[in-house]
Amino acid sequence: EMYVPSLNQWSTVVGGIVDGWQTPSGTLNGKLYALDCKDGCRMRVYDNVNDSWDRLIDSKLHLGNSHALEAAALLPLGGKLCIVRNNMSISVVDVANLDCNAKKGQLWETLAGKGQFKTF
Repeated sequence: EMYVPSLNQWSTVVGGIVDGWQTPSGTLNGKLYALDCKDGCRMRVYDNVNDSWDRLIDSKLHLGNSHALEAAALLPLGGKLCIVRNNMSISVVDVANLDCNAKKGQLWETLAGKGQFKTF
């Protein structure tokens, strides 16, 4: 189900949006984004006109399959999307300037490195 604030009610969600919405997701500038890999190395954007998910960007840097490197959240910050992983590392993706920066390789950047990780 999905909450619709303008109607103040919950509604059932069906169709293509459900197919791709199984990973951390977030909104920015009216668009819905979802990660397309457990570690957040790929991102998709939802196309509400065609009710489908489109591949948006691939960092080409797969971090691995460990639980510590799995993406836990996708959050907007300063017009960009932040991928927060279980080990508290953070990558920032500049989706607003996708066309301008794609050729320069400046879409992905590391905001914070690997966080404190303890095992007991």
